[in-house]
Amino acid sequence: MKWSKPRHKHYCSCSTTPHPQHTSPRERARDKERRKGVTMGNVLKVLACAELEHGPIVFLDFEHAQPTEAETAVWNQVSAVLEEAHGILAELQSYNGAGQEIREAIQNPGDLALQEKAWNAVCPLVAKLKRFYEFSLRLENALRSLLEALTSPPYAPMQHLEREQALAKQFAEILHFTLSFDELKMTNPAIQNDFSYYRRTISRNRLNNQQLEAENEVNNEMANRMSLFYAEATPMLKTLSNATTKFVSENKTLPIEDTTDCLSTMACVCRVMLETPEYRCRFTNTDTMLFCMRVMVGVIILYDHVHPVGAFAKTSKIDMKGCIKVLKEQPSNSVEGLLNALRYTTRHLNDDSTSKQIRALLQ
Repeated sequence: MKWSKPRHKHYCSCSTTPHPQHTSPRERARDKERRKGVTMGNVLKVLACAELEHGPIVFLDFEHAQPTEAETAVWNQVSAVLEEAHGILAELQSYNGAGQEIREAIQNPGDLALQEKAWNAVCPLVAKLKRFYEFSLRLENALRSLLEALTSPPYAPMQHLEREQALAKQFAEILHFTLSFDELKMTNPAIQNDFSYYRRTISRNRLNNQQLEAENEVNNEMANRMSLFYAEATPMLKTLSNATTKFVSENKTLPIEDTTDCLSTMACVCRVMLETPEYRCRFTNTDTMLFCMRVMVGVIILYDHVHPVGAFAKTSKIDMKGCIKVLKEQPSNSVEGLLNALRYTTRHLNDDSTSKQIRALLQ
């Protein structure tokens, strides 16, 4: 990243070292002493220089952030939801479906034993799909609480990210879960097949004036809502996008920039951490790289859904070329799903305001 020629006598404190001609020996010594006091548990300002191309950035400690007293109430609420997330992903990862039983039942419509076998195989799977859907609603409420905390006056979004590092980490964890869930869902056609078979069976029995016991758990209204949810290629991301858009529309007194600046700042933070060796070496967990990539893509998509002109326009506060470049530098098997999320779940990629260069990068 290039340093612009300073327009002021002072320079700002950055984790990277400015060119010696920009500072005096006394200033450099004072800055070195000041940096000694920074601990891993705190937010580190890294590149907080107005002359830099993309404005002020913070380094968020996604691995070690702990809630302050002011964050505790919201943190506890969101933490209760996030505790379920690992179990949800594990269940989805092991979801094999009832494809064999369904095929046999369809091929032998007169064999009641095979019909019952297929039904008994599908019902517990639909109950599992219902739990996933209900979790999406709790995740939506958790996201709303975090958006309220991270955008509320009197602090600007940048100040919120500096002050409420633990909540920023939880926001990132929600996005990480969301993209992980959707990647698994997109590669598992059994989910749609199982649920479609369940609905067809329910409808057929209703026409024959029969009510199955499973309807007590997943009634017609619930089945309709679940059907809309699973019809989406990326259902969790769609839920969060709708929730963020709704949050902005319902908070008339809150400038939309407060929300979009929060999202663009997090995207920028992740990009800097991913592309800068000095910051990557601070990761103690090998999974943090993928975590940062998922979070970066997640906030880009949310930004693109909420901001009037989206993430790909020249006026966007997100460096889309830089973000895509960072993704493409990683092994393709770990990022193809994330690149596809940018290709197919954003709103403004194909707008006239999107440069041909960005479109070409995502080809």
